[in-house]
Amino acid sequence: MTESSGKEKSKWTTTVIMSSSLQSHEVAAILKNENHRVRYSNSVEPGSIIFSLSGVAFLLIDAQECFRTTEETLLARIEKFIRIHRNSFLALSSALHGPGEWRLMSRIQQRFLGDNLRIVPVHNPGNAVKLMTTIAKSTCKPYSDNIHYRMILAKAQIIEQSPVWRTLQKLQLDGDSLNMN
Repeated sequence: MTESSGKEKSKWTTTVIMSSSLQSHEVAAILKNENHRVRYSNSVEPGSIIFSLSGVAFLLIDAQECFRTTEETLLARIEKFIRIHRNSFLALSSALHGPGEWRLMSRIQQRFLGDNLRIVPVHNPGNAVKLMTTIAKSTCKPYSDNIHYRMILAKAQIIEQSPVWRTLQKLQLDGDSLNMN
């Protein structure tokens, strides 16, 4: 086993609440293999995956399943999901996102425009887990504070090194000296 800089990277793990309908799904197995604490619940919407510490929820839906159900049923299911979860994502799963899948995503997006739903295409369970854990980790308190801090540092560095910023400061200083006379 190799170590970088004498330290071993710790793996981020959290508690995940999943719909009981996903108990035998490959996503559940991958999350367990990554040492996340997976809890199942019958009281959440079928297909739901909730990262409670991060405050994000995902509704995992297979695109082929959408084509087999009526649009009204699908939209009602999504609407119920976003009413319950403040920070919600629809993970639309398909091995290949062809024209039919893109039209489906477009219809859903148009219907829920302005709501708290973000639609993300996923291709396989591994891709879905990577997407969900990345979003959940980046919105989790210690990590979101770190990201916020790094963004502030990056902004300060850009401003400090920007020739445009220096020119604007010079112009403002010259303008101030003109106003003083």
